Amino acid sequence: MALLAALVAAATLPGFTPFATGPDGGAVLTGTFPGAARPGYVYLPPAYSREHRYPVVYLLHGMPGSPSEYLDGTNLAPFADAAISSGRLRPFIAVLPAAGVDPKYDGEWAGRWEREVVDDVVPFVDTHLGTVATPRGRVLAGLSAGGFGAVYIALRHPGVFGAVESWSGYFHPLRDGPFRDDTNAQLRTNDPRALARSEGAVLRGDGTRFFLSSGPYHSHWFKPAETRTFAATLRRLGLPVRTLFTSSLKGEWRTQFDAGLTWALQRQ
Repeated sequence: MALLAALVAAATLPGFTPFATGPDGGAVLTGTFPGAARPGYVYLPPAYSREHRYPVVYLLHGMPGSPSEYLDGTNLAPFADAAISSGRLRPFIAVLPAAGVDPKYDGEWAGRWEREVVDDVVPFVDTHLGTVATPRGRVLAGLSAGGFGAVYIALRHPGVFGAVESWSGYFHPLRDGPFRDDTNAQLRTNDPRALARSEGAVLRGDGTRFFLSSGPYHSHWFKPAETRTFAATLRRLGLPVRTLFTSSLKGEWRTQFDAGLTWALQRQ
């Protein structure tokens, strides 16, 4: 039955085919999104129906990296199937796009890859799947460089995503990828702290909310203090922020992933 459901679901999403099934009937599809250079994935919940409307979580991978890190590192399908079937989380769709031309891409979710998410992937998903096609139905989240990308993209495009999550991310642009040749002044204009200040009023009006978490894995590069500082910046702007800090390396990614999705999607 799960495979049949995956085949039916794939037929509604052009260019995508079944990849895997979850233990309770969820389906993972794979294909190449418009604007992308390599394949990504879509998770559909158990008993998915085009007649229903589901919130969508857009998950950005780290750099270098691949969207498959969510399938392998956080066990997306088994986690989501169990959380949905138990009633802990609302049924949701997860979208896993890819940045770069190969898994060795060491840049940022900016430039071409930012446009891929906002201009190509979101409209494609809303057109072909049963989504809540408003900011309140869209969550943008990411690990590490994906965490920077989630915050950066959401701040540069207010009114697209209603909830934003950074898991062990950072909050300053690195001089790589699209920023490689930027001057210091250009980097400052792309700094999430500056973007938050310039868009604060719009974000407050939209009710945009943030989940920021940090753990020890990247702490030698990006200190948890940076997450605390950015959270304080958002709070000063009157924006709602939830924070989580974990000290254990064991299951660090999964801890943040689980807590972040629970924050965004738990049943009321």
